[in-house]
Amino acid sequence: MARKNILAGVMGDAKKALLTDEASGVESPSPAEGHLRHKGALGAVTRTIDALAAKAAAASEIEKRLVEGEVIVELDPSIVEASFISDRVRQDDDEFYALLEAIRARGQDSPILVRPHPEKAGMYQIAFGHRRLRVAAQLGRPVRAVVKVLSDRDHVVAQGQENAARADLSFIERALFARSMEVRGFDRETIMAALNADKTTVSKMLSLSARIPPTVLDTLRNAHGVGRDRWHELAARMDDLSFRSAAEQLVNEDRYVSADGDGRFQLLEKSAAPVATKAASTAPVVRNWHPNGGPKAKIRTDSRGFSLTLRADNARAFGDFLEQNLERLYQEFESASHLNSNGD
Repeated sequence: MARKNILAGVMGDAKKALLTDEASGVESPSPAEGHLRHKGALGAVTRTIDALAAKAAAASEIEKRLVEGEVIVELDPSIVEASFISDRVRQDDDEFYALLEAIRARGQDSPILVRPHPEKAGMYQIAFGHRRLRVAAQLGRPVRAVVKVLSDRDHVVAQGQENAARADLSFIERALFARSMEVRGFDRETIMAALNADKTTVSKMLSLSARIPPTVLDTLRNAHGVGRDRWHELAARMDDLSFRSAAEQLVNEDRYVSADGDGRFQLLEKSAAPVATKAASTAPVVRNWHPNGGPKAKIRTDSRGFSLTLRADNARAFGDFLEQNLERLYQEFESASHLNSNGD
């Protein structure tokens, strides 16, 4: 008998309506929509509100499909454990307190999803609805839940897709969720499904978490205000050993320890910058390359980057070939870097 996919078709309608921006967690409208929307600050606010409303609707649709036809029960929060993979760093944020007050006033509208605990009889493990569970515990109320028998894979996919639809996870939370799944042995297809992300995005997330030293990355888990580009810039700078060393020393300083997540990130960018600047002033390394004994090419490497100059009759054609294959070559590089980091 074919294995039932509990999420089959759930995301289809949502994907048609939503174009997710992984850095901000808010979808961008399609080009046609963007042309017709209002311009200026009012238009931006309108688009944001519409996008968030669409996200909430998509998440509700996922939950509806998952619990459709199932019996809703009331459980003591004390017998429900967190998921075996954490997908959220934030705990007592404004959204949590807003949810607490809403449930206090009108009760819990949407049930959470749990499975029988795979190792503890009489216990359950939550797939999604962690904040609703915490609210119920804090209010001293039972939590309304649907109980499903889920494999580990179905568990993390349900957990990840429900959160992805709500778009309330920051970029670093998504990246750490991806890393946690990989560490536990889930394949790329499962990670892609759980994050509702393509192969390139997942590869970049995993590369980022591998390039930033754990001693540094673990101190930045609460840097929720930092977007994708700054994270990738930080990961790239970690390839400079002098910058990496300075960063690892900085995390032990009192001013760093006492700062919040975003403040730590800013301190890291600014305080370690002189090291990178000093490295940039060192003399570049220039060497020659003779492809198959053909025309001479010059390769230049310094702390700022890498350049290749080829002077030959077929230089333009070779340049076109490189440009057409850059995506494939970069993905091969990312895969090789990832394998090397796991082999250390």
